[in-house]
Amino acid sequence: MLVKNWMRNQVVTADVNDSVPDAVALLKKHQIRMLPVMDKGKLVGVVTDRDLKRVSASDATPIEIHELAYKLSQRKIKEVMSKPPITVPLDYTVEEAAEVLLEHKISGVPVVDQEGQLVGTITQSDLFSLLMSVTGMGKRGLQYAMMQKRGIQFAFIVEDRPGSIRELEDILRKYKGRMTSILSSYERVPDGYRKVYIRMFGIDRSKLPQIKKELKEKASLVYMVDHRENKREIYQEES
Repeated sequence: MLVKNWMRNQVVTADVNDSVPDAVALLKKHQIRMLPVMDKGKLVGVVTDRDLKRVSASDATPIEIHELAYKLSQRKIKEVMSKPPITVPLDYTVEEAAEVLLEHKISGVPVVDQEGQLVGTITQSDLFSLLMSVTGMGKRGLQYAMMQKRGIQFAFIVEDRPGSIRELEDILRKYKGRMTSILSSYERVPDGYRKVYIRMFGIDRSKLPQIKKELKEKASLVYMVDHRENKREIYQEES
């Protein structure tokens, strides 16, 4: 999954010569936390709500309110922005973008094309939306959303061999289950194994004991979460 498919294309920007109050107003108006800063059409920095809170606090000496407002109005964004801006290219994967956010402890970054021109932004909120989508919890209409609320998620530790996930799928399909997502990971498992997460709906709850019995014969069941019944069964703690 590439950044260009999940980024926000309509970008709200600020100019280097805008004032701090101007930037605060933009963030509030558009309910965002980051502003790419432009100088004659070129991306030169980034200013965040955290930057603006910090500079406002530093100016908050024991003076009259109107004097504080005046001092802030005289400060330009170019004085408080982060530069050079941390960016990601269009063809980065979302995993690479998330790594950049984690590494720099930031909430979002501008996205640039091959010429370095600003074309979008991607933020933690966008990555959360992606997570909801790939795990089958994204909203695709009322009917689909209701299906997810009735669904079940299973987590397994399975042997890392051809066909091991297919065996689990076959069992669930045998009981008329419909899968909405399958994710796997090699994190924190012994060599030769992987974690597998399957979300599905359409299973007859009366058959769950038999389903779980058959699943346990093929893999180690870590947990089961039944969203409709708000029932959570933890069989082993995830490391």
